[in-house]
Amino acid sequence: MPDDSQRAYRPPDPCSRGWAAHEEPVAHSPPAQHTSSTYVEVFSSYLINECDQRAFVLKAVGIEHLIAQNINRFVLLVPERFAEAAIGHLRSYEEESKPQPRPAPLQLHRHAWIGSLIYAVVMLGIAWCAGANIGDRDWYDAGVLRRSALVAGEAWRFVTALTLHGDVGHILGNLAFGIPYSFFAAQLMGGGRAWLSILLAATLGNSFDALLMDDQRGSIGASTAVFAMLGLVGAFAWRRGQGRFNSWAHRAAPLIAAVALLAITGAGGENTDVIAHLAGFGFGAVVGTVQAYARSKVLDRFAVQAVFGVTTIFTVLGAWLWAFAN
Repeated sequence: MPDDSQRAYRPPDPCSRGWAAHEEPVAHSPPAQHTSSTYVEVFSSYLINECDQRAFVLKAVGIEHLIAQNINRFVLLVPERFAEAAIGHLRSYEEESKPQPRPAPLQLHRHAWIGSLIYAVVMLGIAWCAGANIGDRDWYDAGVLRRSALVAGEAWRFVTALTLHGDVGHILGNLAFGIPYSFFAAQLMGGGRAWLSILLAATLGNSFDALLMDDQRGSIGASTAVFAMLGLVGAFAWRRGQGRFNSWAHRAAPLIAAVALLAITGAGGENTDVIAHLAGFGFGAVVGTVQAYARSKVLDRFAVQAVFGVTTIFTVLGAWLWAFAN
């Protein structure tokens, strides 16, 4: 039996002979009050259930109709004056009934763990150097985030402050959250691209924090970067998951989860720099949204990712060299 599921609607031809209700060989629930009306075909199928489904649509919108059998197919008929409206409703029904394809899953990049490992090594290495005063320098005084980063042009502090921590608990907490968050970011975007994005967002977050802090206050810690990772992952997954076939809840789930984690982990503790956390998350979300729209395959190439990763490492090292040179 031929497949009629993809057959397009054929609007009634005003030049052709209409169907008169009394001429139908087999009729299905014809409207008795219109036995003299001229009927036109708006749909036909070899399967009567397909006509029944569309008849239900027409019934729901109050359009008179009947189903008749013509040789080896069933036809759905409406009074000629209702033909245009009926065809419009049936076309809408067809559009809504089409199978909705699932959106393509997000591509996950390999070797995402490398950046997280480097992150841990850098954090622990600088913690040891600062604790041992390597180079006979006060690493905390040289690298802490202060308002002078803005007013005195000490821009290196936006970066160096991200690598300093107050005690063992402080650094372990940032490693515990930073390692998995950065791993997820690198899986979504590639290691080099993710880490350069994290550094950019965290630097902007520290810049905003310095703008609001007073001259007596300082700030250290990778938590600005950690919450930048969280905002980056949530916004990137949210925008890349957009599609007209997804519900709003499905699309917004990554961002909602990120905001929930921010609320749970970002506002506790007497010495918590809430402004830095919020700024890091906010700028991370902005950078993640922008990155989600950059869909060029060039960005996924190994050489490009390597350049991004090396740029990130040299930016951190360069910031410390700049700090010690002043």
